[in-house]
Amino acid sequence: MRRPFLILLSLCLALPAASAPVEHYIVLHAYPHDPNAFTQGLIFEDGHLYESTGLYGHSSLREEDLQTGRVLREYDLPSRYFGEGLTNWGNTLVQLTWKAHVGFVYDRRTFQLLRTFHYPGQGWGLTQDGHDLIMSDGTDTLRFLNPQTFQQVRAVKVTDGGKPVTQINALEYIRGEIFANIWYSNRIARISPETGRVLGWVDLSGILPIIERRGSDAVLNGIAWDAKRDRLFVTGKLWPKLFEIRVVP
Repeated sequence: MRRPFLILLSLCLALPAASAPVEHYIVLHAYPHDPNAFTQGLIFEDGHLYESTGLYGHSSLREEDLQTGRVLREYDLPSRYFGEGLTNWGNTLVQLTWKAHVGFVYDRRTFQLLRTFHYPGQGWGLTQDGHDLIMSDGTDTLRFLNPQTFQQVRAVKVTDGGKPVTQINALEYIRGEIFANIWYSNRIARISPETGRVLGWVDLSGILPIIERRGSDAVLNGIAWDAKRDRLFVTGKLWPKLFEIRVVP
């Protein structure tokens, strides 16, 4: 009597895991954005918009006016550094670099450089969940770092349908999920920080017409969340616009 049940169980176990559902978006507002900014990290904190830009000789940390796109404050990185992910921690801003294995901690109010720290591998995206910093390096791995020592405390592998998801770039922690840009993709992954499983995809195809993009490097990158007013912002490298969007099924 048990054999049919065992056969059914074996068949269920052999089935591939289902891929995450795809969601879409509504643009609520479009704001000006510096078309020369090679966006690597984006955050919105206490009414202030901060951005990390990349490219050797052009990398910077910026505070910008959301309504006009005007740069209010800027700290230029030495030309040997390629700026990457950005997040806030307390009264500081934390910025990664690409291949230099070094990150920077700034006073959020003055942009004064307070300290540096080091990490193995490349630096891509950065966010935080209130307990740990969360870092991507272009692979399928997300690393969780102690925000005081910057030592790794754990890591998760990101998968969708049982398959690894790589090229994970800019990150933002939103309501218990990690939103992640996938490099050279028009999609954002919603990732479980506990399991690494992709819970859903946000397809942003068409949000900025091809005619408004300056070459193949002008791709979607940069996610910021205004927690106090429940606003979600996205932009891209060298994009002339920053969008406030709402995710819809």
